[in-house]
Amino acid sequence: MIKAITGTKDILPDEIHKWLFFENLVREKMSFYNYQEIRTPIFEETTLFSRGIGEATDIVSKEMYTFNDRSEVSVTLKPEMTASVVRAFIEHSLGKKQALNKLFYISPMFRQERPQAGRLRQFHQVGVEAIGSTNPALDAEMIIIAYEILDQLGLKKLSIKINSLGIPESREKYKLILSDYLKKYYEQLSDDSKKRFTTNILRIFDSKDEKDIQIMKDAPLLIEQLDENSLSHFEQVRSILTNLRIPYEIEPRLVRGLDYYTHTTFEIVSGSIGSQSALCGGGRYDLLIEQLGGVPTPGVGFAAGIERILLACENEEVMDIQPNKIDIYIIRLEKELLPKVYELSNQLRIQQITTEIDYLDRSVKAQMREANRLGAKYVVIIGGDEFKNNNFILKNMSNSEEKLLNIAQLTDIKSFF
Repeated sequence: MIKAITGTKDILPDEIHKWLFFENLVREKMSFYNYQEIRTPIFEETTLFSRGIGEATDIVSKEMYTFNDRSEVSVTLKPEMTASVVRAFIEHSLGKKQALNKLFYISPMFRQERPQAGRLRQFHQVGVEAIGSTNPALDAEMIIIAYEILDQLGLKKLSIKINSLGIPESREKYKLILSDYLKKYYEQLSDDSKKRFTTNILRIFDSKDEKDIQIMKDAPLLIEQLDENSLSHFEQVRSILTNLRIPYEIEPRLVRGLDYYTHTTFEIVSGSIGSQSALCGGGRYDLLIEQLGGVPTPGVGFAAGIERILLACENEEVMDIQPNKIDIYIIRLEKELLPKVYELSNQLRIQQITTEIDYLDRSVKAQMREANRLGAKYVVIIGGDEFKNNNFILKNMSNSEEKLLNIAQLTDIKSFF
């Protein structure tokens, strides 16, 4: 038997309703904030991600699905979406069409990493990008949108962590300070952190190695090195969150280890899904568009993992959404009535009534069991003497009440519900 590839997962009919509920919630929220959906191809030229994410990152160096196509062009299944959105923004000159582009996406992503709870090799993200403004209100808006979606799902064990990375000049000075601090601990660092020491020193804050964590507890903090403008930007973000009573905490060790990030960075973590606790993360990336060949343009955004969010909902026993039930199941008493039953089912569907019939030539008793299994609100019974007199029986499945109706009344059957 051929099975799904390790790290991938089928989303089966008995759980798809939760995905649809979540996606509809996201789309409704995006409409309230005037964000438009964008869809990009699932693969891009590899250079987009190596330039946009960085050669030194774990994503690019270890986790991407990369291969040569028949034209010997290196392509990669997208491991994240911001680079793809920015590529589309530049390629289609969206900045010339309007000054501020507010975009969102719901899309699969691909990373070849070790599968575990809440982490798959094909996973799905919802994300939001606002490109064209440096206004700190947009930074706050990203945090607010993400929090409102998670809060509306009923999740309680949430923690919003925010920090500021300032501007590149402050960050470069800070890297030298951090490097001086870590030199005396270099031999005690994990192998990954030793590599990051020269390639991406801020990412050492992300290390899960216990020795690294202890060393970084006393490390100097970037927020202590920020210039006045960066501090003012951060204070405006905090002020908006405070005024709207959005709960947050400053986490000075929260970093994004890529050079194009500036100012605000944030994560929302859950206390209900174990070690992979980050449900979403984002920040301002004012240098990325220029880095990918576009005109210097500021941007800010976030991405959230759908599988992790649904796992948190399951663990907290919220989002108790049931699959949609059908309105009517048509039971036929005689097998030869199938053509007529199909005709009647079509009349009901035209009235936007969810309808099902029996295609397996089952007994009346088995048809009734199927109607119960599908959660049918009503059954229509066709056949016998009633049908010979051009009538049918409408049965309410919640109270077993039955009505004898004429076939002509089928066109207005909702009035009898």
